[in-house]
Amino acid sequence: MMYSFIVAALAVCSLTAPAYGDKGTSKARSCSDIRQFYSGKGFPLDGVPQSEISGEHLRICPQGYTCCTSGMEDNLATLSRREMEGLLKEAGRALQTSLTGQYKAFDGYFLEMLNRSANSLQETLTVNFGLLYIQNSQVFSDLYADLRQYYRGSHVNLEEVLNEFWARLLEKLFFQANKQYNIGEDYLECVSKQIETLRPFGDTPRVMKTMVTRTFVAARSFVQGLAVSGDVVRKVSQVQLSLDCMRAMMRMTYCPHCRGMPSARPCANYCSNVMKGCLANQADLNTEWRHLAETLMQVAGSFHGTFGVDSMFLSLPSRISDAVATMSGNMETTNSKLFQACGNIREGGASSTGVDDMKRGKVMPEDRLETSSTTMFKLVSDVTARLRDMQPYWVSLPSILCSDRVATGTGAEDKCWNGMNRARYLPEVMGDGLASQINNPEVEIDITKPDMTIRQQIMQLKIMTHRLRNALNGQDVDFQDTSDDVSGSGSGMCADNTCSRGPRLIVPITDRPTFYLNLPDNRKVKSSSSSQHLPCITIHLLPLLILLLRR
Repeated sequence: MMYSFIVAALAVCSLTAPAYGDKGTSKARSCSDIRQFYSGKGFPLDGVPQSEISGEHLRICPQGYTCCTSGMEDNLATLSRREMEGLLKEAGRALQTSLTGQYKAFDGYFLEMLNRSANSLQETLTVNFGLLYIQNSQVFSDLYADLRQYYRGSHVNLEEVLNEFWARLLEKLFFQANKQYNIGEDYLECVSKQIETLRPFGDTPRVMKTMVTRTFVAARSFVQGLAVSGDVVRKVSQVQLSLDCMRAMMRMTYCPHCRGMPSARPCANYCSNVMKGCLANQADLNTEWRHLAETLMQVAGSFHGTFGVDSMFLSLPSRISDAVATMSGNMETTNSKLFQACGNIREGGASSTGVDDMKRGKVMPEDRLETSSTTMFKLVSDVTARLRDMQPYWVSLPSILCSDRVATGTGAEDKCWNGMNRARYLPEVMGDGLASQINNPEVEIDITKPDMTIRQQIMQLKIMTHRLRNALNGQDVDFQDTSDDVSGSGSGMCADNTCSRGPRLIVPITDRPTFYLNLPDNRKVKSSSSSQHLPCITIHLLPLLILLLRR
């Protein structure tokens, strides 16, 4: 599963330093081992003591006899934070890799099915209607181009796209069937306005609108949800750890080395409290992260089955072909009603009608495209398992990071490092999240000052979950046109520019807060500069005020 992969990745860059042997309790302990260890970390040995010194100068580690100077303590503290941040990024990359794989799989499948549907429609209509299709093929290619743009997140209204398609198709077929008449643009416009009243294509436009809208809204929001998930992981994994966390990590990781106990591993509960304190803000992502994963699974579950993605794509060619055939078969009745609604027209066009060109041929079977339900079933099963596995990610980080460093075995609880010495760790383990750390004995945290970067990511998760829930009901969502911005530094899924073009989410301008996937870097500058205009205005108005008072 995914967590085993994360643990394996973290094992490569574990914080636990190589043991070089404890020196017992001798009063005259040499510092040769810590010197070797310290040098191996890339630090110079200038000022490093040859033997133990008094530790009154230490600000993080216990102030007993020590082999560490204050400079060594500072260097090792900085190192412990850098290593911890490296582990968090490594864990985040493992999760991002999983999400990116799912994004590419679904995105590629959706586009493949859309392309195959377009090719099948061309083959079907060419066989069934020949020259009629060839002369009007642009109408159909424009439909698929608009569908493709909609999926990619362009500012396209799907309902308008479908309405325009049927209106244009009605105009083209009416013109083709009445080539003996002089038909102007105004008359064709009148014809297209009668589509709701006459329903020349039968019930196909209504049925197709429902199917296409539900499928494309769900598909587009689903891949966007995967992209947002990866972006959240990337941004949160880059959040810098606090100074209090750095001190706690130093006390747990390298203070035993300064005390001459390099093989001492931290007590399990001690490590848990340190990690829960350091990752308190990250744990607050848990609730919304779980909600997003659950909603993604619900949307994915709608992709296969009788009314799923495959069914919609596979049925489009035959539905459109049937609609054209319906109008062709009722052309005389349709003409009569259109003449009545829009007025008679005078002859003067071609010498013959185009009705013969509209004779329907043999409709190609709907299973012309190979059934892809097996592929979709596998995709949905895989993504469901991975989403379920990633749900506890943010609250599982402390246990994941402690798993390969804490003391284990018989009597470990009494011989582990508790932050002061080798002894049992007595404080209780804190809960998850910022509010639960008010009494954390290892990491000092102001629970009234949450990390704002992480709060922004929590808001992104809430908004994306809301949009996915709307998509489950077939309600459209608003996306930003990313045709000129494919996968820049703001994208969590395409950092290497290997992903195909994908949609990016924004919130429409309503009473809700405006949301961008990539917040502008100059937002602080803009806000501060705008506030600076006020004194300038006051300066300009002051002379005018004085002049008025004098009068």
